[in-house]
Amino acid sequence: MITKETIDRIFETVRIEDVVGDFVQLKKRGVNYLGLCPFHNEKTPSFNVNPVRNIYKCFGCGKGGNAVNFIMELEHYTYPEALKFLAKKYSIEIEESVPDPKEIELRDERESLYILNSFASKTFAENLFDNEEGKAIGLSYFHERGFSDETIRKFELGYSLADWSAFSEHAIKNGYKSEFIIKTGLGYPRQKDGEVITGNEKLIDRFRGRVMFPIHNLSGRIIAFGGRILKKDDKAAKYVNSPESDIYFKSKSLYGIFFAKKAIVQKDN
Repeated sequence: MITKETIDRIFETVRIEDVVGDFVQLKKRGVNYLGLCPFHNEKTPSFNVNPVRNIYKCFGCGKGGNAVNFIMELEHYTYPEALKFLAKKYSIEIEESVPDPKEIELRDERESLYILNSFASKTFAENLFDNEEGKAIGLSYFHERGFSDETIRKFELGYSLADWSAFSEHAIKNGYKSEFIIKTGLGYPRQKDGEVITGNEKLIDRFRGRVMFPIHNLSGRIIAFGGRILKKDDKAAKYVNSPESDIYFKSKSLYGIFFAKKAIVQKDN
């Protein structure tokens, strides 16, 4: 649990106009700021930010609150996740007390999915640059399409090996639980005669022999993946995407938005 002293420091430091301004084009109107609400579609600005009271309020949909509420609503974060997001933005060191087991379980469920996706992204990137299969198939493909190494690394592109269980076995070997591999959609259980075969070693990788495109949320955390197969295989789908999960909602996600959000806000386009 984040200590009260740290929470107080976060609330004392954050400025609502700075936080909202990272996501919404704001225009100063007197002492307040006005913009288009990010929570519902509107053509006339009704989203009001009050820097004096350090709160926001939309007079169209009724949503309002402080900076923590804003991040929770926009990013679907829990309260601790929103606090940590803001602490990172303002370089505030997080101090935590020992939480009770139930709180750890609830918090770690979503956090485990984020951590596993980050591990998967690093693994796929290493496959692309350091593995012979990855270099021959994946890296050569990106280079042929005109991608520079700088662009590849920026967007954290990678390659998933063609072996049936290469990633799942690698993740389990590094301490990641099979239940989270399944929940992120990175792997799924083997089946025989319609029955699931249990056991960590029985997982099959969802992305095999594919170049990988991590999908980031607005704050830059990896929530899902898209994979394109390169070898001709009439039985395999050309493109495969992660299924929805506790951290990935397809209808609310847009590829590349994390890299584009500052320019979108600055250019109001």
